[in-house]
Amino acid sequence: MPIMPLALLALTISAFAIGTTEFVIVGLIPTIAADLQTSLPSAGLLVSLYALSVAIGAPLLTALTGRVPRKTLLAGLMALFTVGNLIAWRSPGYESLIVARVLTGLAHGVFFSVGSVIATTLVPQEKAARAIATMFSGMTVAFVAGIPLGTFIGQHFGWRATFLVVALFGLIALVGALAFVPRRLAQAEPAPLARQLGALTQPRLLLVYAMTAVGYGGSLIAFTYMAPLLEQVAGFTPAQLSLVLVGYGVSVAFGNVWGGRLADRAGPVKALKRIFLLLALTVTVHIAWLAALTMLAWGAVAFGNVPALQVYVVQQARRFAPEAADVASGFNIAAFNLGVAGGASLGGLIVERVGLGHTPWIAAAMTLAAFGLTAFSGALDRRDSMPTRATEAAASAH
Repeated sequence: MPIMPLALLALTISAFAIGTTEFVIVGLIPTIAADLQTSLPSAGLLVSLYALSVAIGAPLLTALTGRVPRKTLLAGLMALFTVGNLIAWRSPGYESLIVARVLTGLAHGVFFSVGSVIATTLVPQEKAARAIATMFSGMTVAFVAGIPLGTFIGQHFGWRATFLVVALFGLIALVGALAFVPRRLAQAEPAPLARQLGALTQPRLLLVYAMTAVGYGGSLIAFTYMAPLLEQVAGFTPAQLSLVLVGYGVSVAFGNVWGGRLADRAGPVKALKRIFLLLALTVTVHIAWLAALTMLAWGAVAFGNVPALQVYVVQQARRFAPEAADVASGFNIAAFNLGVAGGASLGGLIVERVGLGHTPWIAAAMTLAAFGLTAFSGALDRRDSMPTRATEAAASAH
């Protein structure tokens, strides 16, 4: 087998382990809240704190590790990830569980910021979105298998056992990185830290980050509380919840592949506009059979925006901040997770102040806002391309 598919496989294995640990806690929130004798919003805070550690760690640690060989960095990240999950396994209470989530979140942020750039260098430019989608397919497999399995284990053997299993996945990913990732990967000479952080001063990159945070994070308003929504509002039993999560994961897998192909074929802006519109339609959870259909539809588009958003920020970074492409990608990972933290926190506030059943329609309103930001960014792209075409026409006339 050629070396490039093996390298992408290593990235995919790592993404699977990270995706499982990030979102398996969503299915375990009721279990953790009951075991630690805390409220649902307090247990949901574990999602927000994880996301904040990713948001802070992704750009800063990516910048600080710019000179570290990529294979060494990937192996080190998966080792940190594995240790973090082992700490969660042995966690005696809420505070130590927070520490474990922060450690794994730091590994998460750097992995996806660096991994996205590596994936695009392993394939021709016209297949960049599909390469990123291949890597992120590890996340979708986590939804199909890892998260339902982790939820089942947590419900039957205790939530700590789930993190032990995830730690084993992390060990497998570490071995995969050591075995499959080439020693010499294309690696640009990093610019000084101040210049790399200058990616935050580029208005066009800031616009993409806003699209990411609002569009991806908006759905987390409801997704964070999907387990209690399905149990308390739609009336599913814990066993039925596990089956719905499996169906949701299958649809997520479909959506990730579809999203990557759509982004390559139609362009990231057109792909994102379609996806955000579809996300805004998935709001029905009060009737059991409609809730199940809603979860399937939601899964098909909820993560289909990831390849398009990530390839779009890489494109814009190479155009507006070429000396800081890795860090610009890292800032977008931060934006994903600021959205997760904000969405999860807002969802908790809604649960406390308004009620659990109001989270889906508010999530839909947020994705409509992301559609507006995407349309605006696309209009700016078209405006910027017009002078270039006019200049080329004038040159050809002479």
